[in-house]
Amino acid sequence: MTTGPLNVSLGTHEPLLVSLSDIAAFARVKRPVVSTWRRRHPDFPAAVSEDSGRPLFDGAEVAEWLIESGLGNAAAAELRSEVALFGIMALRERFTPWQLVETLGSLLCLRRLDGRPLTDAAIEPQGGTEADDALWSALLRRAERIDVEDDFVLRELRALDATAAPLARLAEDLVEAAYDERGAYEWLLAARSRLGLDSLAADAVAPELRRLISQLTDLRLRLEQGESLTVADPHARAGDLLAALLDDTEDREHITILAADPDARLARITRRRLLLAGVGELDLDVQTGPDLEERLADPDLVITQLPYRPGENRSVIAALAEVEQVADLLRPGCTAVVLGPADALVDELKDTGASQLRSALLRGNVIESVIALPGGVLPFRPGYRPALWTLTRGPVPEAEGKVLLADISSEQLTAGVRTRLAEDVLLWRAEGFRELGGHDPAYGRAVPVAALERTFGGPLTPPAPPAAAIWSDKVKERPALIAEAEARLERATADIRTYENERGPYRGGVLRRVGLLPRRTTLGKLIAERRVTRLPGHRIDDRHLTGKADGHHAILGPEEIVGERPVGVRRIDRLVLASEYDRVALTEPGDVVYTLTPRLGLYVDHDGFSVVAFPARILRVELEAARPLTPRVLAALLGAARGTARSPGAVRPARRIEDYQLPDLDPAEVVTFDALLAETEHRERLLRAQADALAEARSLTMAGLADGTLTLADPTALPATVHSPFTDRNRK
Repeated sequence: MTTGPLNVSLGTHEPLLVSLSDIAAFARVKRPVVSTWRRRHPDFPAAVSEDSGRPLFDGAEVAEWLIESGLGNAAAAELRSEVALFGIMALRERFTPWQLVETLGSLLCLRRLDGRPLTDAAIEPQGGTEADDALWSALLRRAERIDVEDDFVLRELRALDATAAPLARLAEDLVEAAYDERGAYEWLLAARSRLGLDSLAADAVAPELRRLISQLTDLRLRLEQGESLTVADPHARAGDLLAALLDDTEDREHITILAADPDARLARITRRRLLLAGVGELDLDVQTGPDLEERLADPDLVITQLPYRPGENRSVIAALAEVEQVADLLRPGCTAVVLGPADALVDELKDTGASQLRSALLRGNVIESVIALPGGVLPFRPGYRPALWTLTRGPVPEAEGKVLLADISSEQLTAGVRTRLAEDVLLWRAEGFRELGGHDPAYGRAVPVAALERTFGGPLTPPAPPAAAIWSDKVKERPALIAEAEARLERATADIRTYENERGPYRGGVLRRVGLLPRRTTLGKLIAERRVTRLPGHRIDDRHLTGKADGHHAILGPEEIVGERPVGVRRIDRLVLASEYDRVALTEPGDVVYTLTPRLGLYVDHDGFSVVAFPARILRVELEAARPLTPRVLAALLGAARGTARSPGAVRPARRIEDYQLPDLDPAEVVTFDALLAETEHRERLLRAQADALAEARSLTMAGLADGTLTLADPTALPATVHSPFTDRNRK
């Protein structure tokens, strides 16, 4: 890849103009950051024009400045591709989104087939429409010579005239940013929604699901064993699954691709995509039509996504019939992965005909595994519930007459979940699961087909958790963990009883005030009188944060202060703090940390030595003042101040914290109030310890009874030494 300056333009003399918001988008920062760069860096590119008062900049100059300065959160290659994509989107007034995707794809294919750049260095410097005419005429001649049968590029280029010449320059910029034509085309297709082609993005699946499907094919291992494979997709659409499968290997010389789609446009996009991915022309057969004809070879692998149909128009029988057609493509030793609707592949079937068809597939010993997937793995259709079937012709003897059922519908499809699930299926395919010394599946449960037949039309979900989950160390330790929780509950109950015996019942000693009310003040006045000092928070890079076991100083940010995250979970190492944040001051014991975002939150840091993360800030009570407050009292009065809430649609709080009004209590009253607050906090800690122990014992017991690994003894047979606060109360 070349590293020279970008030359992105919409025409020979038209630079790509971008706004400050556009710069923020492709630099992956917030909009105010760009304004800060412009103010602080004298070498920031100057605006070249204005649009309704908004400054516009040369996109190529800005991208080069970002690359040289190292600012922003995008790599150099991403910046170059983003600038080129902005240039493509700027042409949407001249060309339709379909024309942009089809023409650019054709130009990239022409570049790959011809083996040389699209633009001519001898023509480009001349400029003007004459250069555009000469460039486009030269491209058409090359296309007519190379693509005589119009398999990849010819019709798309013939449909446009020389006004499309800027697209050739933008295609070159994409190739420069992406190293090669394939990377450029994949970047373009990844931006299909931004270009306005929602119909082309509607069937796209989440990246982790694409990787799961690729893993389930085991393509890489088969190629490493020296096999030449034929991969088929009878419902290719834009070729997303096939392209993801080819990402898994560099050995594309031993792969033959068969694909089909009824939409001629999508078939040509898939054909171009696979050619650019490295599949040879003679090993590629993408057909236009509803049925896949096996003209080149018999498939060894089939991956496909059944066409989406709305729920009210979806036919379970039609979906199962399409799966049956996929099964018919398989010969012994071949594998298929089918993504389809869960109501046909997993759910209970009410229709007798559909039940009979699914039962026939089960009895045919061709269904290897059934996987219920989580929602949201098709981002364009978050309400659609998908499922996966893997099919194999001639399974290993240990898997004969059985189906592996897995349900991850309540899980998030992360890399870890994907890897463990793929391991379950691949080991099931290779050797089945032996009773002793075999693989314990993390998600799958092997179920005999005969058992599924007894519940004719019943759901294809695991009848119980996987054996690995039932016999895991965590499950085996549940009785001991429950006993520990019960012991903590006993100790917490005893602590409460002892404390109440020593201090007596809780009494606040509150009385109705007689006489004048205390005078009102504001936090701003307390700060001006130096009774309270306000200190700033600090901007901490998330990359420097560690877990509870590694860090020395707790991070107090808005999440901790408002209770959305436990205090102490986020920490920072003291050496990192000293080297990266030389001006950060730690909190002192008793500092009040507050935030107004997303709502008012107050936290008294009794231990100190924490780092306050912006936008949180610190209020430090000056105990040597004439009328001192205490941290507890200040936090309590600010939390009870009137008018501190924010309306649901408001972007900013109703008023500044300096304007919060609070009573200026007498020093003696402050001391009494602080003692009452300390008493309340202590009792809350005792009760929380009791509640936490009880909640842990309950959740462990419920989990054990739910998965069948625990049972309950007769309450009358429990030891007499086991007490409960409820039985003690009843006994009294």
